[in-house]
Amino acid sequence: MSFQTALLEGLAPDGGLYVPETIERWPAGELARLPHRTLTEVAYRALRPYTRGELDASAFEAVVVEALNFPIPVVPVEPGIYALELFHGPTLAFKDVGARTMARLMAALDTGDQALTVLAATSGDTGSAVAHAFHRVPHTRVVVLYPEGRVSPTQEAQLTMFNAEEGNVRAYAVAGSFDDCHRLTREAFGDAALRRRVRLTSANSVNIGRLLPQMVYYFHALAQLGRTFVSPARLLSTDIVVCTPSGNFGNLTAGLMAKRAGLPVARFVAATNANDVVPEYLSSGRFEPRPSVRTIANAMDVGHPSNFERMTWLYDGDVDAMRADVAGTRHQDDEVRATIAKVYETRGYLLDPHSAIAYLGLKSYLAQSGRGAGGLRDDPAAATPLGVFLATAHPAKFGEIVEPIIGRPIQTPAPLAEALARPRHILRIGASLDAVREALGV
Repeated sequence: MSFQTALLEGLAPDGGLYVPETIERWPAGELARLPHRTLTEVAYRALRPYTRGELDASAFEAVVVEALNFPIPVVPVEPGIYALELFHGPTLAFKDVGARTMARLMAALDTGDQALTVLAATSGDTGSAVAHAFHRVPHTRVVVLYPEGRVSPTQEAQLTMFNAEEGNVRAYAVAGSFDDCHRLTREAFGDAALRRRVRLTSANSVNIGRLLPQMVYYFHALAQLGRTFVSPARLLSTDIVVCTPSGNFGNLTAGLMAKRAGLPVARFVAATNANDVVPEYLSSGRFEPRPSVRTIANAMDVGHPSNFERMTWLYDGDVDAMRADVAGTRHQDDEVRATIAKVYETRGYLLDPHSAIAYLGLKSYLAQSGRGAGGLRDDPAAATPLGVFLATAHPAKFGEIVEPIIGRPIQTPAPLAEALARPRHILRIGASLDAVREALGV
C-alpha cells in the first residue's frame, strides 16, 4: 500500500496493522550531525522516507513546522539521568506529537469526496490529543471512546470540552474498560457494512501515521544530548539507555523503529505498571493477554497491547532477539507514589505517575545490570552510561494523585485551566458495536 492509503485506512482490510516495507538507515555522517539539527529538521529527516513520492518537499516541511510548534526539551534530573519532556504541547502529553502530525498529514493527503471519520479509543491522553489536533480540521469528524470512570477528571475535561453540536468532535464515555473501547474500534473497522457507509480511519497508534512521528523525539533527544551535555563524538559511542513508559506500546515500537534507522541507543526499557504482559513475555517467552488492571497510571492500563504485533514483526517473532534490545520492568502504585515524593524532595523535579514509572524503570534497569547513573560499577574507566526516560505527561494532568503526595498544589498550565473552565459535553454509550454504530450515525 502507499503511505497515503495506510494513513487514511488506519487498519488493513484484514484487520491487521500496517508497517513500513523498509526502514531506511541514517548514514553515520548524518547521525554525527544530529546535534546541529533543530526539532523540525530532525522531524523532516526522520519522516521523509515514508512520504517521499506522495507529498512534495515544501508541503511536507509545512506539515512538520505547523505540527511541532512547541519545545521537546531534554532536562537533567540527576547525574547521568535525563528526562525527555514530551508534555509541552496543547494537551500537555506526548500524544500531541503524533496526533498533530497525523492530522496535518491527513489534511494534506486526503483527496476523498466523503468526509473522513476519525475513530479513536483512549485510556486517557490519546483522545484529548486527537480531539485537539483535528478540531475544526475541514472534511473530518472525530469520535472518541473512553472508559467511563477510568480517566482522570482532568483528562475527561480535555476530552469533553468541545461542543459536538457546534464542531466536529464527539467524546463518548463507554461503560467498560479501555480494552472494551479498543475492541469496539477493531470491531467497527472489521464491519464491512459499516465501512461502506462511513469512511473510517483510526487515530490510535495502530495508525501508522500516528506511530511514525513518535520516532522523531528519540532522535531529537540524542541531538540535544550531543548539543548540550556530551560531545557529539562521544554521543555515538556512549552506552545510552532509554526508558519508555508503556501501555499500548506504540511509543516503544516507534523507538525500536528509530533504532532500526540507526538511532545509537544500546537498550530500551519497557516500563509498565501492573499491566505487565510484555515484561512477562520477555521473561517467559509467552504472550498472554489478560483483562487490564486499574492503576494510578491509567493511560498504561492496557491488558492486550495492539502494537505488540509490530514489535514481534520487527524481530521476526524471535524473543531472544527482542531481549537483546528490550528489557522489561513492572512497578506497583505504592512504588510509584514513593518515587514521586522522593524525586521531588531530593531533586526538585516533579513527575506524573507515568513519568515516574519511566524513571523507576530506568533506575531499576541500571541497578540490575550492574550500572549506576555516573559510571559502570565493575569498570570505572568505561564510558559513563547515560539514561533518558520519557516524561510523557505534565503532572498537573494528574493533580488529584500528585498533589496529596507532595503536599502542595500544582500550578495549572494555561491550556489545562481553559479546559477545566469550560462546560463538559459527556455522551454515554454501552460497550457494544450497535452503540458505536448509532454514535456514528449508521
